[in-house]
Amino acid sequence: MADKDIIICRCEDITREKILECIAEGYQTIDEIKRVTRAGMGPCQGRTCRLLIAQELSRAYGVPMEEVLMSTFRPPTKPVTMGTLADAWLEEYEGEAAVSGRAIDGKEGGNGE
Repeated sequence: MADKDIIICRCEDITREKILECIAEGYQTIDEIKRVTRAGMGPCQGRTCRLLIAQELSRAYGVPMEEVLMSTFRPPTKPVTMGTLADAWLEEYEGEAAVSGRAIDGKEGGNGE
């Protein structure tokens, strides 16, 4: 396998050659390369490729790894229904009510009577 064929980002199937092309085009940070190639946007969220891309940037620009600007971390998100949030709040509130002996309707005794 030639160096250019080495896979840097396994999740998005990005090769070393593609990363080096980006660097040659003037991209200087992991975030810039990420936006152009999607490297670091797969299921692992860059846990593997982030440091490999940083190494390539370090070599290309002749700077220590510590000076390579690391990418911005954003947790993966997915939609959450209002019902899910309401259920979570209700479960927490019911738990607090049971501990304090207070019913959800505000009456004493915890049984709502």
